[in-house]
Amino acid sequence: MVEVPENLSIGQVAERTGLSVHALRFYEQEGLFPNGVRRGPGGRRVYRQEDVDWLTVCIVLRASGMPLTALRRYTELVREGAGTARERLALMREHEERVTARIGRLTESLDLIMYKVGVYEDLLDQGEAAVRQCHGPSASPAAAPTPEPHREAAID
Repeated sequence: MVEVPENLSIGQVAERTGLSVHALRFYEQEGLFPNGVRRGPGGRRVYRQEDVDWLTVCIVLRASGMPLTALRRYTELVREGAGTARERLALMREHEERVTARIGRLTESLDLIMYKVGVYEDLLDQGEAAVRQCHGPSASPAAAPTPEPHREAAID
């Protein structure tokens, strides 16, 4: 079993979370630590494993697109305690809806990308001349080969 030190420096936390020291200071300034950040005898920041765990949650929420204002509000609710569970749930449901919508848009984007990959694979299978005719700078619509109806004709 690996022993985890109780007091972690800002550098150690940066290393464990992948956040920069600057980002950690920013998170502190924005009030994104529910219990604040303790200071050691020399005034240096001292973190605990629970701070690292909290930052991990913040990193995931930010990576999922949660706005800083929503993350700040979530932190405030956590700080206020168990009586805010209903509000935290509402905040998370709103974010879940935004993430689900974003996934839908990304899925549509991926569908288009996959379609275009198929188009270009087909063109390459037909030979470089077809690619130049279809997409070259001097290609005219009259000179371009007739695309397959289910592919290139719809979107380019």
